[in-house]
Amino acid sequence: MEFLVPLFEVIKCLGGPTSRYLNQHRKLEENVNDLRRKVNDLNIRKQDLELKKEAEIRCGKVVKKEVENWFETVRSTNVEMEKIEMKFRVVSYFSRARLGRFVCRKIEEVERIYQQGSFPEGVAVDGPPATGVTLLTTDLEGRMDVKEQICEYLRGDDVGMIGVCGMGGIGKTAIMKHINNQLLKENQFDAVIWLTVSKEFNVVKLQEDLACALDHCLPKNKLAWPTVLMEILERKRYVLILDDVWEKFALSDVGIPEPASHNGSKLVITSRSIEVCNSMGCKVFKVQPLSQAESWNLFLRQVGDGVLQDPTLKEHVNLIVGECGGLPLAILTIASSMKGVDDAFEWKNALNELRERVTSVKGSDTIIFEHLKFSYDRLRDSKIQNCFLYCSLYPEDYHIEKEGLIENWIDEELIDELENRQAMHDRGHTVLNKLVNNCLLENVMIDNAKEGVKMHDVVRDMALSKRGDHFMVKAGTGLEKIPSERKWKESLEKVSLMNNSISEVLLISPKCPNLSTLLLQKNNLEKILGSFFEHMHKIKVLDLSDTGIWDLPNSISTLTSLTALILRRCRRLRHMPSLAKLTALRKLDLFHTDIKEVPHGIEMLENLTYLNLYASGLKNLPMGIISRFSNLQVLRAWLNINGEEAAKLRKLEILLGAFHVLQDFEGYAKSLSSQWPTKYWLRVGSPKIGYLVPRYGGNLEDVEIDKEVCFTNCKMGNEDFVVLPKDTKTLTVEHCRNLKSLSNISLFCEANELKTCTISWCEEIECVVDFSLSSCHSLQNIEILRLRKLWNLHELVRVAAVASTSHTPTPPGIFTSLKEFYLIGCSSIKKLFPVHLLQGFQHLEYIEVKHCKKLEKIIAEEDEENQNVD
Repeated sequence: MEFLVPLFEVIKCLGGPTSRYLNQHRKLEENVNDLRRKVNDLNIRKQDLELKKEAEIRCGKVVKKEVENWFETVRSTNVEMEKIEMKFRVVSYFSRARLGRFVCRKIEEVERIYQQGSFPEGVAVDGPPATGVTLLTTDLEGRMDVKEQICEYLRGDDVGMIGVCGMGGIGKTAIMKHINNQLLKENQFDAVIWLTVSKEFNVVKLQEDLACALDHCLPKNKLAWPTVLMEILERKRYVLILDDVWEKFALSDVGIPEPASHNGSKLVITSRSIEVCNSMGCKVFKVQPLSQAESWNLFLRQVGDGVLQDPTLKEHVNLIVGECGGLPLAILTIASSMKGVDDAFEWKNALNELRERVTSVKGSDTIIFEHLKFSYDRLRDSKIQNCFLYCSLYPEDYHIEKEGLIENWIDEELIDELENRQAMHDRGHTVLNKLVNNCLLENVMIDNAKEGVKMHDVVRDMALSKRGDHFMVKAGTGLEKIPSERKWKESLEKVSLMNNSISEVLLISPKCPNLSTLLLQKNNLEKILGSFFEHMHKIKVLDLSDTGIWDLPNSISTLTSLTALILRRCRRLRHMPSLAKLTALRKLDLFHTDIKEVPHGIEMLENLTYLNLYASGLKNLPMGIISRFSNLQVLRAWLNINGEEAAKLRKLEILLGAFHVLQDFEGYAKSLSSQWPTKYWLRVGSPKIGYLVPRYGGNLEDVEIDKEVCFTNCKMGNEDFVVLPKDTKTLTVEHCRNLKSLSNISLFCEANELKTCTISWCEEIECVVDFSLSSCHSLQNIEILRLRKLWNLHELVRVAAVASTSHTPTPPGIFTSLKEFYLIGCSSIKKLFPVHLLQGFQHLEYIEVKHCKKLEKIIAEEDEENQNVD
């Protein structure tokens, strides 16, 4: 019986651990449910913080790094939760306790992450102070004296308000742009603010623009806006430049304090009317036309000195310069239109045309119009002229994104149909260059990222005068109601009501039998009655993008002339009428709508060249539909695509889509051989819950499509199974099983244009490239390499041992283009770079290594290399 005492002591010692073991085994379901609740709470907090983050960003603030790191931690937690769910579904009886112990630890971890996400001091900090925006400027021939006089008054205390007046095209805006930039350099004011007012004066828009310039969010109550803006401005010493003011208005209605000597702030307005400047109490500077000598210099700078070689030519040029009346805008546009002309008879003919135009009209605005029309007429090509006139459909002073504009020209059939869409875009850029070179459009940058163009307000007025009763343009004028039915004339061909606040139901039924284009995008529209389209049988382009519309009327189905139906970001739109009769349709854009199934009759649209079906509610395309669109050039559809059908689209140039089944992608790749679309963004593999596009946060608006493939949640163990396009530029591999290295991907080593490679959450990957399987030259061009959460990664490059040598041979020229390298959460790797690889890192600029707990050395010495995997 002596052994009983020790046995009791053993049980007593094991009592605590045994009890915990039994609890973890018995309460596994309860603990998993508890973890689910806590992860759900965590995601709710994440959503709340994302809303706060977006609001702070809109107010010009910068999100804290700790907040961004917290978001990344939550994302990792969600990934780990998915793994737990998978293990829970298949857990064996004997493994329950071990899984239960892991779940308990995870509950504690999620609770800790939840507490860390409180951020009592906010999620963002103030960004760098914005003192103003540097503007693009043109040559100030003959204007330096006026500029210096205005600057003197701005530096002094005698005058608080200055009015710069003169006829359209005289150079008021050009002068003030130079002054704006000079004031920013001198840094004597807290802020230099430039706002464009324009002909259609809108107090609300002016207040919003002013708040944006001040980096301030306005309250919901608009009645408080003047007070809020006034309080902000009164705390600053500023110069406020209001360009293109057409009528007197009360500064207090906007929220602008009247400048006074005690605060040193200044207000400058530019206007075509001296009466407006006087009525607002301004010190007036009237900009005079250029002298003949100044006009001649400006003209020559634009047209070139070649015209001076021929005395006869010089005489005609001199007379044409005289006809420009000293107006810089007229001089620049006419000189641009005559650039490269060296025939005296053509110059003489141009002079006669110009004289006839100018002598037949009266009034300063009309005269400048005739000068501009001369340049318009010299475009010769009616298609280019119509491309120019189309730009007047946008709001005044609007910055028009170039690629979007060209797409619109294609929709309007203003670009000749060429062999492919890229050729049409190339043609569009050629047209844009011609319009810019003729000074009918100006180049601008949009958000410092995208190239755009804008129309000078005088040029836009001229364009609208050309179309007369054929255009109705009320774009960006603050409309809250649709124009009354009597304003919809039968002669109308194009109507633009974009960028307004129209929210009422469209109850009217305009009689516009010749209407071909209707632009209603960026309004608050919710519903359109069917009778609205009753008398619009010739309409070709209908754009309802960015509206609140939730139901399209069935009368859309009768618009058989429709060639473009654009419904981008109609996020509430659920119902689509039948499209079966719209057989002329070439473009259908349903990006970010709320439709749940493809529209009825879509299979009849065999003339489609552009199809965007990215809608989160859409899951699959019915079999047999895609292959019917044999003319398709652009397909954007983030739902499952059948590879065999997609391969039949031989005209496809741009493809953004997903192959949920790896075999579908393989079939598509083999069918294409080397004839891939010129641009593609492809996701391969079954998507995880909530998984869309990791690199873009699910927002396909930001996707710049350019030869990218992403494998996610695939089984990729067979090296002969997965085919990669040879011209792939970006490769992403996430959550893939059986993958030991990229050498398992067939043709990876032939992807010589690969620039960016990201590998994440692949548990079985041991090395990036395995030279024991094959030689690989694709790494020579990689510029960015990201390795994340590869828990079994032991080395970057594996090379077969050579018996005759005592050390590993150097792989041929890998990583020679590498600029950025990221190693995050790879817990098994001990040594990073073998010493013999260093010779290839001539261009390496940035290395980031985080959460690699076993990492001992960045550079392994030669005798340590073979121990790296121990």
